[in-house]
Amino acid sequence: MGADIHGFVECRSRWAEPEDAWSAAVDLDLLYLGRNYDAFGCLFGVRNHAGFAPLAAERGLPELISDAVRAEFDDWGSGAHSSSWIGWGEVKCVDWDEPGETTDRRIHEYEVVDGAWVLVSKAAWSARFAKAAGLPLHPPPGTVDYGGTDWPEGTEWRDGDRLYRVERMTRREAVPAEGEWKPVWSVMEALAAVHGDENVRLTVWFDN
Repeated sequence: MGADIHGFVECRSRWAEPEDAWSAAVDLDLLYLGRNYDAFGCLFGVRNHAGFAPLAAERGLPELISDAVRAEFDDWGSGAHSSSWIGWGEVKCVDWDEPGETTDRRIHEYEVVDGAWVLVSKAAWSARFAKAAGLPLHPPPGTVDYGGTDWPEGTEWRDGDRLYRVERMTRREAVPAEGEWKPVWSVMEALAAVHGDENVRLTVWFDN
């Protein structure tokens, strides 16, 4: 079952009354349309297959939250989980070159395109990989998959035009600067330029 992210960019304007009042600035659904588990894991620890130290996992909803965000979250009821938030001041200080704490649990699969290896998928198991690695074609009883953490980083297997490799991802690979999250960061940055870094945050939750 897949997981999707929901939430709002919230802002506490300089002229808010009262001073600690937050407003729902932009619905995240208008800025982010993806379902990237690498980003979810890197940012919030959800579906963290790549083994990142999450930037803002399981913080819950902010104590002071806008009415619109509270109402939207409540509408999800028991379907919402892993609520959290992250401020713009934190996002702008992230070391995007930081690697995961562990290697990716998924094996990275490459194929030859115009003479170069190109990533085509990341998967916990495939029959072709199992054959290339000399493993049973199905995981033994009691195991979930053939995870990438079972071998040293950089371990490779070749099978014709396919290459399978154990890798450790960086935050930049999970959340590329010019990728799906760029509109979110751009809106947060613009609001922070007016109201201050400490007055802009992204409040989120997930559903399955």
